[in-house]
Amino acid sequence: MPSSSPARETDAIPTGRRLSAETRERQIVEGAIAFFAEAGLDGHTRELARRLGITQPLLFRYFPTKSALIERIYEEVYLKRWDRGWEATVRDAALPCLERFRRFEIDYQRRIDDYAWLRIFVSAGLKGFDLPNRYLGMVRERIFAPLLEGMRAESHLPSAQEQPLSADEFELLFGIHGALVYVGLRSRVYGIEGATDRDAVRAAMLDAALPGLLATHRRVVTGARAGRD
Repeated sequence: MPSSSPARETDAIPTGRRLSAETRERQIVEGAIAFFAEAGLDGHTRELARRLGITQPLLFRYFPTKSALIERIYEEVYLKRWDRGWEATVRDAALPCLERFRRFEIDYQRRIDDYAWLRIFVSAGLKGFDLPNRYLGMVRERIFAPLLEGMRAESHLPSAQEQPLSADEFELLFGIHGALVYVGLRSRVYGIEGATDRDAVRAAMLDAALPGLLATHRRVVTGARAGRD
């Protein structure tokens, strides 16, 4: 059972220097992000402690469980990179909905095209951690739901209050979104290098995908409405 007593540098493997508690915690978090990005979230804390040059008991004094450490990683890698400006962009009535979607995706994809972000996300899904569900729930509710409501208004379709947003509508946006994420995954996870200017690649993909989106969305919404009548 890990101890809950304050962390002491005497539990560190001797390195010739002592670190403050704040510095040591930051070292652990940064080291854990790099370690789990490489080894996956099923990597062992014993190996993490060895790489950090500390003992496992010291690691557990800062993070009593592996779950607590992973939660901190979620905050550092995912929540702190979330930009509230994205939420404002997708609700900006001065812009056409497709332009809102484009601006969100270009900035979002640039932000997440990161070795640790992508590899930990994939590992979490494969190993049954709830991190992807929680994060994609934010994307769904804070980004895609407002976009779909705006698309309905722009196409003079029933509001979400009159006809709830459907799973098929969300899939239209997640399909485009996922294709854009794959541009980074191919390099960061699979080690397959493509174009050097990934921003330009994603912009071209959006040019190909967006022109037909509103018409397809109208068919999905009207088809669902006809099925209910």
